[in-house]
Amino acid sequence: MKVRPPLNRFPLALQRYILHFEASIEDAVREFAASLPSGGRVLDAGAGEGQYAHHFLGRRYVGVDLGIGDSTWSYSGLNAIADLIFLPFAEKTFDAALNVVTLEHVTDPFAVMDEIYRCLQPGGRLLLITPMDWEEHQEPHDYFRYTSYGLKHLAARAGFVDVEVRAVGGIFRLLSRRLLSAGQMVPLLLPFFAPIALVLPMLDTLDRKRNFTLGHICYARRP
Repeated sequence: MKVRPPLNRFPLALQRYILHFEASIEDAVREFAASLPSGGRVLDAGAGEGQYAHHFLGRRYVGVDLGIGDSTWSYSGLNAIADLIFLPFAEKTFDAALNVVTLEHVTDPFAVMDEIYRCLQPGGRLLLITPMDWEEHQEPHDYFRYTSYGLKHLAARAGFVDVEVRAVGGIFRLLSRRLLSAGQMVPLLLPFFAPIALVLPMLDTLDRKRNFTLGHICYARRP
């Protein structure tokens, strides 16, 4: 996910505060990459424009995408154009894999999870990030939203173990984001919505269940 143009003028700290989901994704990918050994083979399944490739310097990064998500994107930097249901790699090729805000765009998430599992070496790790309460995007290729239990089920069914899922923010961050979205739709309301939207994230620690959330970050491992 890219920083939206109207926010480019704001300081980076404020961008990260407002776009908490996107900032959390960037942090998770960076930390995941840093935890991998030098020279490790990494599959970015659903790489888009390869916006996370720079985190994997010193690793053998392979970006794969079907190339139909966004007509304004350039897919020329990908290593392969392929459907994630039929990845063009041998079994046990990669040491790690990531699938970032892509699983909602595939028609058969079970098959995709099976393919990622197949391509990972034993002990290989997966970083999976999905939206939950999010607007339709990259239409018409937007099919699913995932709860924490859905992600655990998908991962376990494919054979993954050590599955860990965490919500990215709770109801107050969600409300904040929705108020800002409404303000973008009706600019006259933005001066009224923006102050509330900026205060709401400060209350997010009050939501301990976090079953209202923008999305989830999931870690898993092939045994």
